[in-house]
Amino acid sequence: MIMSCPLNGDINAMASKFIDENVKDLNDALQGAKYIIAEWISDNATYRKYIRNNMYKFGILETKIKKNANDENKTYEMYYDYNEAVSRIKPHRVLAINRAEKENVISVKINIDNTKILEFLETKNVKNNDSFCACYIKEAIEDGYKRLIFPSVEREIRSDLTQKAEEVAIDNFSKNLEALLLTPPIKEKVILAFDPGFVNGCKLAVIDKTGKYLDSTVIKPFLNNISLEKVNNCKLKVAALIKKYNVDIIAIGNGTASRESEKFCADMIKEFNLPCKYVIVSEAGASIYSASKVAIEEFPDLAVEKRSAVSIGRRLQDPLSELVKVPPEGIGVGLYQHDVQGKKLSESLDFVVSKAVNSVGVNINTASSSLLKYVSGIKKNNIDKIISYREKHGKINSRDEIKKKRLLTDKVFEQAIGFLRITEGTNILDTTGIHPESYNVALKLLDELGFGLKDVGTDNLIQRLNEVNIEDYVSKLNTDIYTLEDVVSSLKKPNRDPRDEMPQPILKSDVLNIDDLKLGMKLQGTVRNVVDFGAFIDIGLHNDGLVHISKISKDYIKHPSDVLSVGDIVDCYVEEIFKDKEKVSLSLISDK
Repeated sequence: MIMSCPLNGDINAMASKFIDENVKDLNDALQGAKYIIAEWISDNATYRKYIRNNMYKFGILETKIKKNANDENKTYEMYYDYNEAVSRIKPHRVLAINRAEKENVISVKINIDNTKILEFLETKNVKNNDSFCACYIKEAIEDGYKRLIFPSVEREIRSDLTQKAEEVAIDNFSKNLEALLLTPPIKEKVILAFDPGFVNGCKLAVIDKTGKYLDSTVIKPFLNNISLEKVNNCKLKVAALIKKYNVDIIAIGNGTASRESEKFCADMIKEFNLPCKYVIVSEAGASIYSASKVAIEEFPDLAVEKRSAVSIGRRLQDPLSELVKVPPEGIGVGLYQHDVQGKKLSESLDFVVSKAVNSVGVNINTASSSLLKYVSGIKKNNIDKIISYREKHGKINSRDEIKKKRLLTDKVFEQAIGFLRITEGTNILDTTGIHPESYNVALKLLDELGFGLKDVGTDNLIQRLNEVNIEDYVSKLNTDIYTLEDVVSSLKKPNRDPRDEMPQPILKSDVLNIDDLKLGMKLQGTVRNVVDFGAFIDIGLHNDGLVHISKISKDYIKHPSDVLSVGDIVDCYVEEIFKDKEKVSLSLISDK
C-alpha cells in the first residue's frame, strides 16, 4: 500500500488495519512495513549491481590505526592513516591491509558518496514525490541501503579484491618458484655447506661431487665477547676441512648471521690463501626438510641441524632435486604467500614443480621418491616398485627394461617414460627426451643422413642437422613438425638440460660493505625475489637491495616478472644509500 504512493489518505488509517497480537501499535505496523520495503530493495539484483559498480568506480578504501593496536616494529605504519581508490589499489597492498586488519592493528572501510546512490534508489522506488507515503519509502530506502546493502556489497568488493590479489600473489610465487627450481646446478664440485647461526653456532657439512655426506662440524665464531683467539681457532678448523676434502665452493645459507658468515669465510680464504670461492644460497625451507620423514630416511644418524646444512650444500649441486623435498609453500620466494588460500597455492605450486621436473627430466637410477612423485603420471605404487627394483637388482639399463619388468603399467609408461632418463645405459636414446614411440623417427632420420646411434651428440652430426631443412623430412618420415623438432634437438644434445643455458650463480671470494658503496656504482647481483612493486637483489650486503619497478627498464613494463626472474644475474647501479637502515635502492637503468 505504501509502495503504491497514493496521493490521498492517512498513514495511521492504513497501518491500523494490521494491528493484532503480533503488531502491537501503529508504530510497530509502520516500522514493520519499512523493514519489508528495505528488504525488497536490498534483494533487488539490479540495484545491487548498480551500487557495486558505483563502489568499484568511486569508492575509497580507508584504513585507520586502532586505539589499542600493537605494532611494535611499525610493520604496518604506512596503513595507520591511508586511503586509495578501490579501482586502483594494488594486489600486494590489499594483502598487506588484510593482514594488518587480521592482526587488529587497523580498521578498514570503503567510503563512498551515498547521495548519488540514494537518489538512484529513490528514483526507482518513489513513484510520486507528492504522496504522503514518499517520506516513509525514502526512510526505508536509507535504512535498507545502510543496514543491508552497503555492508553486504562492501564485503563482496573486499572479497573480490582479496581473490584477485591472491591470484596475483600465487601467480607471482609460481613464477619465482619455477625460476628457483631451474637454477643451474654447479656440477662436479666438492661443497662445504655453511648453515649460519649466532648462539647455536654455524653448522658445517662437507659433501662430495655426487652429494654424498662426508663430514660435519659446528663452530661458534659469533658469540658475544668472543676472543680473537677463539675466532682464529674456528677459522683453522674450517680451513682444515677445506684442505682435507679439497673443497671447491663454500655454500653459505642466506638466513640469520649470513653476512657475518660471509665475512668470516672471505677473511679465512684470504688468510689461508685457500683455492676456493663462496656463494650465498637460499636456505628457505631447509629447516622444514631437515625434520621431515624424507630427511630422517636419508640421514638417520645425523642431527637435524646437520641435515639442514647438507640440504644447503646440495641445493648448489642440484637445486631441483633438493628443493622438491620441501613443500613448495615452504620455499619463501613470494609475497604474502601465507595469506592466500592454502589449497589454491598448493595446487598451483605442485603444477609448477611438475612442470620444472618434467622439463629437466629425471635420472631413474638416482632420483629420490620426492623427485619421482612429480613426474607426470607416476603414483606412489610406481615409485615403490622402482625403488624396490633398484635396491634389489641395481641399475636399470634401459627404458625397455622398465616396460618388461612391469615397473610401470602400460598407460603410466606411455605418459611418463619421456621424462625418465637412463644415463650410461644400453641405448643412447634413453638419455634423451625422445619418447620410445618416436625412436623409429630418430633412427630413420639418422639413417637418411648417413649416421648411426654412435654419432648422437657428435660435432659431425650436429653440423649436418644444422644444415637440414626439417620440413623436408616431415612427410618423408611420416611424422609431424613438433615431434621432428624435438628429435633433432635431442640428437644434437642427448643429455640436454635447459638449466645449462641459464646464468651460473656468482662465486665470490671477498665481501662488500655498505661503506664501499657510492651513488651510481655499478655492481653485479642475483635476483632473490620478484614482487609486484619491484625486485630484491643480493649484491652482497646484509640486506638485499630493492629495485623499484620504475627503475627496472626504460620501457613500460606491466610487472617486474616481465623482465626479471629469481636467480637472474644482473648488472645494477646504486640509486640511494640508507646507512642507518643498512638498505640500498638500486636501478637496472644505466645513466650512460
